[in-house]
Amino acid sequence: MLEGPTGESTAVPTTIPHWYDPDSDALAITDGDGTTVVDETGTTYLDFVSQLYCVNAGHGNRTIIDGMTEQLEQIQYVSAAKRSPVRAALGERLVDLAPASLSHALFSVTGSEANELAVQLARNHTGASKVLTRWRSYHGSTYGAGSLTGDPETRNLVETHAATTGAAKFLPPMAHRSPFDAETPAELADAAADHLEFVIRNEGPDSIAAIMMEPVAGSSGAYTAPSGYFERVRELCDEYEILLIADEVITGFGRCGEWFGIETEGVEPDLLTFAKGVTSSYAPLAGVLARPELVADIEQEGFDLGQTFGGHPVSCAAGLAAIEAYDNGLIENARENAPALETGLAELASRTDVVADVRGRGYLRAVEFADPATGEPFYDPRVDDTDGDENADEPENPVPAVAAALEDRGVIVGTGRPATQLLLAPPLCATATEIETALTELEAAIDEVF
Repeated sequence: MLEGPTGESTAVPTTIPHWYDPDSDALAITDGDGTTVVDETGTTYLDFVSQLYCVNAGHGNRTIIDGMTEQLEQIQYVSAAKRSPVRAALGERLVDLAPASLSHALFSVTGSEANELAVQLARNHTGASKVLTRWRSYHGSTYGAGSLTGDPETRNLVETHAATTGAAKFLPPMAHRSPFDAETPAELADAAADHLEFVIRNEGPDSIAAIMMEPVAGSSGAYTAPSGYFERVRELCDEYEILLIADEVITGFGRCGEWFGIETEGVEPDLLTFAKGVTSSYAPLAGVLARPELVADIEQEGFDLGQTFGGHPVSCAAGLAAIEAYDNGLIENARENAPALETGLAELASRTDVVADVRGRGYLRAVEFADPATGEPFYDPRVDDTDGDENADEPENPVPAVAAALEDRGVIVGTGRPATQLLLAPPLCATATEIETALTELEAAIDEVF
């Protein structure tokens, strides 16, 4: 038994959900179709977070279901150490879609594991150990990926009893509440890139295997880099012989309007990680795409690591079918309707003084809240506390209340990390009408809470 916030006893559920909050009454989802899901009471919701930024093709996509069913009727599992035609076919398809620099695919199960695999390849190739990642980033919650994550809520929890070495952090090029003294996007790009070069030189270039970044920040806030920043990062990697890893766990497969988010920045990475949208999350699958020189040693000597479910044939069949669905109009739909989402959020912000910033790319957007009198978050879970007084009331954070009010109005969104913001990441099939509905209900929820 646990003790609830008012002292009453509460039973821990037999099956404990991830990110479990005993004070939260999470929905029980039982059905879904397209952009909508249905809970156990029969209530329908617009799923404007794609469950976890991952059901890119929408719910109930027949192409993916049929592809998985066909594979199940052939063979249900193939050892990750054996060859599988469907796995090989998906690897070839991914290489065809990826930036031209990438030539080989290696599969894993989750995004965390894909990022750890990319780091392993980078360290093996360079002989260096450190990986640089941004503060306010999310790369996973296993020990290795957790050390790469810049979100303190995740990293501090993972490292409570043990920490993984080999990770260092640098500041992101955020336009809102920026740590840099820059008045224009060009100045911000230069300042942030200069800072990154300082970190590289301070850490010692020869000690750094890779720089890992999301092309557009995911759950940490959908913030984009100013124009020119990624070009400078690529130049720094080339100058100091450091590998560039694009974490595309969220930004891949049409989320930002192209097959991969890094394509919106005009640079090519040395390694690219993927998960979530590769199967539209109809089955677990993740992996890494790599330059040919990074697998040269594997081709000669092998690679004595693996996972039971890495490249599972049913997941790979789902991946091939999801790519077919994306190619059959879903990415085009998101590209056509993303301006409506961007414009609608900007107009909402102009009418709502508690909305401090709206940002993002494609179907990945954030709405950040702040006290208009101070410009600071109403409550920041990373730093606000009760000064050690167990009897003091914790400050109230209104942002989850907005998400709850919006859920009551039939729209599901995410609260981001930290929960000073809301994230909107609808399935790629979301229409302009559905976007208008979600934004109308969002504004009503904001008005209700504030």
